[in-house]
Amino acid sequence: MWDIFKKRTSVFQQHMIKNNIDVAVIYDPDNLYYFSAFMGYLGMQFGRPTLLMIPGNGEPSMVTPGLEAEMAQKMTWINDIMEWSDGLKREWRDSLDMILKNPHIERIGIEKDKIHPILLGYIKTAYPNAELIDLTGILSKMQMIKSAEDIEIMRQAGQVSIAMCKGGKAAIAEGVPEYEVALAVITAGTRKAAEYLTDAGQDRLFSPMIHNLQVLQSGGPDLSMVHRRPTLRRVKRGESVYMCFCEMNNFKGFKLGFDRQYWIKEVPDRDAELYKIALKAQSAALEMIQPGVIAEDVHMAAARVYEKAGFGLCYRTGRSVGFSLIEQPELKSGDKTVLKAGMTFAVDGAVSIPETTAARVGDSIVVTKNGFEYLTPFPKELEVLQ
Repeated sequence: MWDIFKKRTSVFQQHMIKNNIDVAVIYDPDNLYYFSAFMGYLGMQFGRPTLLMIPGNGEPSMVTPGLEAEMAQKMTWINDIMEWSDGLKREWRDSLDMILKNPHIERIGIEKDKIHPILLGYIKTAYPNAELIDLTGILSKMQMIKSAEDIEIMRQAGQVSIAMCKGGKAAIAEGVPEYEVALAVITAGTRKAAEYLTDAGQDRLFSPMIHNLQVLQSGGPDLSMVHRRPTLRRVKRGESVYMCFCEMNNFKGFKLGFDRQYWIKEVPDRDAELYKIALKAQSAALEMIQPGVIAEDVHMAAARVYEKAGFGLCYRTGRSVGFSLIEQPELKSGDKTVLKAGMTFAVDGAVSIPETTAARVGDSIVVTKNGFEYLTPFPKELEVLQ
């Protein structure tokens, strides 16, 4: 399993050499996992960062809190694990200096948009003569096209998302509190994820647990609160329940986008019409997806549907997903990226009327040679639960 992580690191080092970058300081947990296979728990939110130091030539090093070191040694292929402890000397700064104080290091690569301010501030202060090079472009291009192995794991993640939806859907009923639906989502998704894992090798340190606070809302006016979370509110007849699973499914380091909405007993005519528009907009975007198409043109196909229906501008129709919740490119105005086979996107359709109601649908897909394939193949026609 580690071969793919080693290969990514080697390719990244080639890019570093091409761009005259002496060493890269990787802070973002998604990027750290992308290269090292280590998925820790502690971070700067606890004052305990884990950092990956990748030289242009040579073996990488990991700087991690002593509390994480044993787990890191078991999860990663990287041999040089540099431990540090709270309150001892200068903590993580000493380990960082052991690498960066090399007189031959003149250009340091950083994740400009993701590096923590405390870490960035220290590097700037301790190494004022070093030139800081943004790694965002290199990382984005590397992560745009998923490998066959990546896509297979994303298919599994899609099945986990579908199981989450099935669990939530089965729990929806008149009088049921929203939080009970969310609990059903967590349980069903966790059990499905467990089916793809084993208690041996690298798998044994992956958790199947579905977590993070779900986006879920029911009723009329609250539906326009796009990211409201589950509450004590009880579902009523003639209302809908909207479930978003985007921030919850983190299976083997991969993230997807997926949304579904269901009505209880009956559906108001207005809601039915809005949902048809959302479906039509998403369908218009999906019909555009194939290699050679410009990202913003996919977005404009959906935008024309909204405009024709009398609605305003839509910020974006989708985003690239996979190693992070949002990657490049995005399906929005101004993004001129040419789609290629192996790119993976969350593609949405949504109409919202403030303080009134809303309709939404979302799927994850992979671009293929001739079009696209669903990573979340699950029915999405308007459905009324009895």
